[in-house]
Amino acid sequence: MTLRVVVVDDEQLPRQRVSDLVRAHPVLELIGQAEHGAAALDVIVEYRPDLVFLDIQMPELDGFQVVSALDDDVLPAVVFVTAFDDYAIRAFEVDAVDYLLKPVTDDRFAAAVARVLGRIEHRDSSLANPIRTLATRANEERAAPTTRFVARRGAKHYFVRVADVDWIEAVGNYVRLQTGDKSHLIRETMKGAEAKLNPADFVRIHRSLLVAVERIQSIEAREHGEYLVTMQGGAKFVSSRGYSDRVRALLR
Repeated sequence: MTLRVVVVDDEQLPRQRVSDLVRAHPVLELIGQAEHGAAALDVIVEYRPDLVFLDIQMPELDGFQVVSALDDDVLPAVVFVTAFDDYAIRAFEVDAVDYLLKPVTDDRFAAAVARVLGRIEHRDSSLANPIRTLATRANEERAAPTTRFVARRGAKHYFVRVADVDWIEAVGNYVRLQTGDKSHLIRETMKGAEAKLNPADFVRIHRSLLVAVERIQSIEAREHGEYLVTMQGGAKFVSSRGYSDRVRALLR
Protein backbone atom coordinates (compact mmCIF):
# COMPACT_ATOMS: atom_id res chain seq x y z
CA MET A 1 0.00 0.00 0.00
CA THR A 2 1.21 3.48 -0.90
CA LEU A 3 -0.45 6.56 0.58
CA ARG A 4 -0.46 9.80 -1.39
CA VAL A 5 0.33 12.65 1.01
CA VAL A 6 -0.07 16.43 1.20
CA VAL A 7 1.75 18.52 3.82
CA VAL A 8 0.27 21.83 4.99
CA ASP A 9 2.08 24.35 7.20
CA ASP A 10 2.52 28.10 6.96
CA GLU A 11 6.06 27.86 8.35
CA GLN A 12 8.74 26.72 5.93
CA LEU A 13 10.99 24.77 8.32
CA PRO A 14 8.25 22.59 9.92
CA ARG A 15 6.73 22.01 6.47
CA GLN A 16 10.11 20.93 5.13
CA ARG A 17 10.72 18.67 8.15
CA VAL A 18 7.45 16.76 7.69
CA SER A 19 7.93 16.63 3.92
CA ASP A 20 11.37 15.06 4.39
CA LEU A 21 9.89 12.45 6.72
CA VAL A 22 7.21 11.67 4.16
CA ARG A 23 9.79 11.24 1.38
CA ALA A 24 11.85 8.89 3.58
CA HIS A 25 8.91 6.67 4.52
CA PRO A 26 8.60 3.53 2.33
CA VAL A 27 4.80 3.64 1.97
CA LEU A 28 4.27 7.39 1.60
CA GLU A 29 4.40 9.48 -1.56
CA LEU A 30 4.53 13.28 -1.31
CA ILE A 31 2.24 14.74 -3.98
CA GLY A 32 1.81 18.29 -2.78
CA GLN A 33 2.45 21.01 -0.23
CA ALA A 34 0.54 24.11 0.82
CA GLU A 35 1.62 27.21 2.73
CA HIS A 36 -1.81 28.25 4.03
CA GLY A 37 -5.36 27.03 4.49
CA ALA A 38 -6.90 28.31 1.26
CA ALA A 39 -4.09 26.73 -0.78
CA ALA A 40 -4.58 23.50 1.19
CA LEU A 41 -8.23 23.31 0.11
CA ASP A 42 -7.27 23.72 -3.55
CA VAL A 43 -4.50 21.11 -3.37
CA ILE A 44 -6.66 18.56 -1.53
CA VAL A 45 -9.59 18.94 -3.92
CA GLU A 46 -7.34 18.76 -6.99
CA TYR A 47 -5.09 15.85 -5.98
CA ARG A 48 -7.38 13.86 -3.63
CA PRO A 49 -4.63 12.66 -1.25
CA ASP A 50 -5.06 9.69 1.07
CA LEU A 51 -3.44 11.50 3.99
CA VAL A 52 -2.80 15.13 4.98
CA PHE A 53 -0.41 16.38 7.64
CA LEU A 54 -2.25 19.56 8.60
CA ASP A 55 -0.97 22.41 10.74
CA ILE A 56 -3.58 23.78 13.14
CA GLN A 57 -2.55 27.38 13.70
CA MET A 58 -2.36 29.21 10.39
CA PRO A 59 -3.39 32.77 9.51
CA GLU A 60 -6.75 33.43 7.84
CA LEU A 61 -7.85 29.79 7.63
CA ASP A 62 -6.68 27.32 10.28
CA GLY A 63 -6.58 23.53 10.21
CA PHE A 64 -10.01 23.10 11.77
CA GLN A 65 -11.57 25.40 9.19
CA VAL A 66 -9.87 23.52 6.36
CA VAL A 67 -11.44 20.25 7.51
CA SER A 68 -14.85 21.86 7.97
CA ALA A 69 -14.77 23.30 4.44
CA LEU A 70 -14.05 19.95 2.74
CA ASP A 71 -16.82 17.75 1.37
CA ASP A 72 -16.99 14.21 2.75
CA ASP A 73 -16.01 12.69 -0.61
CA VAL A 74 -12.65 14.52 -0.59
CA LEU A 75 -11.88 14.49 3.14
CA PRO A 76 -8.69 12.43 3.56
CA ALA A 77 -7.21 10.91 6.67
CA VAL A 78 -5.77 13.78 8.71
CA VAL A 79 -2.88 13.95 11.14
CA PHE A 80 -2.92 17.35 12.82
CA VAL A 81 0.36 19.11 13.60
CA THR A 82 0.61 21.58 16.47
CA ALA A 83 3.25 23.47 18.42
CA PHE A 84 1.48 24.21 21.71
CA ASP A 85 -2.29 23.90 21.44
CA ASP A 86 -3.10 22.08 24.68
CA TYR A 87 -6.84 22.14 24.02
CA ALA A 88 -6.32 20.40 20.70
CA ILE A 89 -4.11 17.74 22.25
CA ARG A 90 -6.72 16.87 24.88
CA ALA A 91 -9.46 16.76 22.27
CA PHE A 92 -7.44 14.49 19.99
CA GLU A 93 -6.87 12.06 22.82
CA VAL A 94 -10.57 11.91 23.61
CA ASP A 95 -11.63 11.52 19.97
CA ALA A 96 -8.76 9.18 19.00
CA VAL A 97 -7.58 11.53 16.26
CA ASP A 98 -3.81 11.48 15.89
CA TYR A 99 -1.60 14.53 16.15
CA LEU A 100 2.08 15.45 16.02
CA LEU A 101 3.82 17.93 18.26
CA LYS A 102 6.44 20.22 16.76
CA PRO A 103 9.28 19.60 16.38
CA VAL A 104 8.23 16.27 14.85
CA THR A 105 10.42 13.33 15.83
CA ASP A 106 11.13 10.30 13.65
CA ASP A 107 9.55 7.85 16.08
CA ARG A 108 6.40 9.86 16.66
CA PHE A 109 5.96 10.37 12.92
CA ALA A 110 6.35 6.64 12.27
CA ALA A 111 3.80 5.83 14.98
CA ALA A 112 1.24 8.24 13.50
CA VAL A 113 1.65 6.76 10.04
CA ALA A 114 1.32 3.21 11.40
CA ARG A 115 -1.90 4.18 13.13
CA VAL A 116 -3.38 5.68 9.98
CA LEU A 117 -2.30 2.65 7.91
CA GLY A 118 -3.93 0.29 10.38
CA ARG A 119 -7.25 2.09 10.21
CA ILE A 120 -7.19 2.39 6.43
CA GLU A 121 -6.26 -1.28 5.98
CA HIS A 122 -9.21 -2.28 8.14
CA ARG A 123 -11.44 0.05 6.12
CA ASP A 124 -12.42 1.92 9.25
CA SER A 125 -15.32 4.04 8.01
CA SER A 126 -15.21 6.04 11.23
CA LEU A 127 -11.79 7.48 10.38
CA ALA A 128 -13.21 10.83 9.29
CA ASN A 129 -15.94 11.05 11.93
CA PRO A 130 -13.84 12.18 14.92
CA ILE A 131 -11.91 14.53 12.66
CA ARG A 132 -15.10 16.17 11.42
CA THR A 133 -16.60 16.23 14.93
CA LEU A 134 -13.51 17.83 16.42
CA ALA A 135 -13.25 20.48 13.71
CA THR A 136 -16.92 21.36 14.02
CA ARG A 137 -16.69 21.61 17.79
CA ALA A 138 -13.60 23.79 17.63
CA ASN A 139 -15.24 26.14 15.13
CA GLU A 140 -18.41 26.43 17.21
CA GLU A 141 -16.43 27.16 20.38
CA ARG A 142 -14.55 30.10 18.90
CA ALA A 143 -14.91 33.20 21.05
CA ALA A 144 -15.00 35.67 18.14
CA PRO A 145 -17.57 35.53 15.32
CA THR A 146 -16.18 34.68 11.91
CA THR A 147 -15.61 37.47 9.41
CA ARG A 148 -15.77 35.30 6.29
CA PHE A 149 -16.87 31.97 4.90
CA VAL A 150 -15.03 29.66 2.53
CA ALA A 151 -16.88 28.87 -0.70
CA ARG A 152 -15.87 26.61 -3.58
CA ARG A 153 -16.20 26.94 -7.33
CA GLY A 154 -14.89 23.85 -9.10
CA ALA A 155 -11.47 23.04 -7.65
CA LYS A 156 -10.89 26.60 -6.42
CA HIS A 157 -11.82 27.99 -3.01
CA TYR A 158 -12.48 31.62 -2.26
CA PHE A 159 -13.62 33.79 0.63
CA VAL A 160 -17.00 35.46 1.12
CA ARG A 161 -17.03 38.31 3.63
CA VAL A 162 -19.76 38.12 6.23
CA ALA A 163 -20.23 41.88 5.85
CA ASP A 164 -21.32 41.30 2.23
CA VAL A 165 -23.96 38.66 3.01
CA ASP A 166 -27.63 39.66 2.73
CA TRP A 167 -29.10 36.36 3.86
CA ILE A 168 -28.23 32.70 4.36
CA GLU A 169 -30.57 29.94 3.21
CA ALA A 170 -30.48 26.17 3.81
CA VAL A 171 -30.12 24.03 0.68
CA GLY A 172 -29.96 20.35 1.58
CA ASN A 173 -26.60 19.63 3.21
CA TYR A 174 -25.35 23.09 2.21
CA VAL A 175 -26.23 26.71 2.85
CA ARG A 176 -26.46 29.45 0.21
CA LEU A 177 -24.93 32.82 0.95
CA GLN A 178 -26.64 35.62 -0.93
CA THR A 179 -24.50 38.69 -1.65
CA GLY A 180 -26.34 41.13 -3.87
CA ASP A 181 -27.14 39.33 -7.13
CA LYS A 182 -24.63 36.55 -6.47
CA SER A 183 -25.00 33.36 -4.44
CA HIS A 184 -22.37 31.04 -2.98
CA LEU A 185 -22.85 27.46 -1.80
CA ILE A 186 -20.83 26.29 1.19
CA ARG A 187 -20.78 22.98 3.01
CA GLU A 188 -22.37 23.97 6.31
CA THR A 189 -25.52 23.48 8.36
CA MET A 190 -27.76 26.34 9.41
CA LYS A 191 -26.89 25.63 13.04
CA GLY A 192 -23.19 25.74 12.24
CA ALA A 193 -23.51 28.94 10.20
CA GLU A 194 -25.54 30.64 12.93
CA ALA A 195 -22.99 29.66 15.59
CA LYS A 196 -20.23 31.40 13.63
CA LEU A 197 -22.11 34.70 13.29
CA ASN A 198 -22.56 37.65 15.61
CA PRO A 199 -26.19 37.41 16.84
CA ALA A 200 -26.39 41.20 16.72
CA ASP A 201 -25.76 41.14 12.96
CA PHE A 202 -27.94 38.22 11.83
CA VAL A 203 -31.36 37.02 12.94
CA ARG A 204 -32.86 33.63 12.22
CA ILE A 205 -36.46 34.11 11.08
CA HIS A 206 -37.08 30.55 9.91
CA ARG A 207 -35.39 27.20 10.49
CA SER A 208 -33.91 27.50 6.98
CA LEU A 209 -33.20 31.25 6.83
CA LEU A 210 -30.89 33.80 8.46
CA VAL A 211 -31.07 37.45 7.41
CA ALA A 212 -28.63 40.31 7.92
CA VAL A 213 -30.24 42.81 10.29
CA GLU A 214 -28.75 45.84 8.51
CA ARG A 215 -30.19 44.63 5.16
CA ILE A 216 -33.79 44.58 6.43
CA GLN A 217 -35.91 47.36 4.96
CA SER A 218 -39.20 46.72 6.74
CA ILE A 219 -41.04 44.26 9.00
CA GLU A 220 -44.80 43.82 8.79
CA ALA A 221 -46.87 41.85 11.30
CA ARG A 222 -49.19 39.21 9.82
CA GLU A 223 -51.70 36.74 11.18
CA HIS A 224 -50.80 33.80 13.42
CA GLY A 225 -47.68 35.45 14.81
CA GLU A 226 -45.86 35.59 11.48
CA TYR A 227 -43.97 38.56 10.05
CA LEU A 228 -43.28 39.68 6.49
CA VAL A 229 -39.63 40.69 6.27
CA THR A 230 -38.69 42.81 3.26
CA MET A 231 -35.02 43.18 2.41
CA GLN A 232 -33.42 46.29 0.92
CA GLY A 233 -32.95 44.52 -2.39
CA GLY A 234 -36.65 43.72 -2.61
CA ALA A 235 -36.63 40.07 -1.49
CA LYS A 236 -39.49 39.15 0.84
CA PHE A 237 -39.54 36.40 3.46
CA VAL A 238 -42.19 35.21 5.89
CA SER A 239 -40.97 34.30 9.35
CA SER A 240 -42.21 31.15 11.04
CA ARG A 241 -44.04 31.31 14.36
CA GLY A 242 -41.25 29.41 16.08
CA TYR A 243 -38.88 32.31 15.41
CA SER A 244 -41.35 35.19 15.84
CA ASP A 245 -39.86 36.22 19.18
CA ARG A 246 -36.53 36.90 17.46
CA VAL A 247 -38.22 39.14 14.91
CA ARG A 248 -40.20 40.96 17.60
CA ALA A 249 -36.97 41.65 19.46
CA LEU A 250 -35.82 43.73 16.48
CA LEU A 251 -38.83 46.00 16.90
CA ARG A 252 -38.17 46.91 20.51
